[in-house]
Amino acid sequence: MEQPDSVIHQPVRLKIMAALKALPHGEAIEFVRLKAIVGATEGNLGAHITTLEDAGYVAVQKDFLGKRPRTRVSMTPQGRRAFDAYVAYLQEIIGMATPS
Repeated sequence: MEQPDSVIHQPVRLKIMAALKALPHGEAIEFVRLKAIVGATEGNLGAHITTLEDAGYVAVQKDFLGKRPRTRVSMTPQGRRAFDAYVAYLQEIIGMATPS
């Protein structure tokens, strides 16, 4: 990878992807919890999730918990591969910057 993934590289999206990567494979996190972790407003977080969803990196599930609407977000296999490649890119940069 010559350039970082521009979808992930934005700081809020990077935080979202890191939080999702920390979950067990296939698990989802509630929007409200993700908002607290990332420290974004609802509208800002929603816009970034939409960008990640459009790239195929996250999946959004909407349902109800009792009568309360619930939105959950999970990382897709494509998102997991993209995030791993992004981390490898950063490690490569750090490796190149480290004196021998």
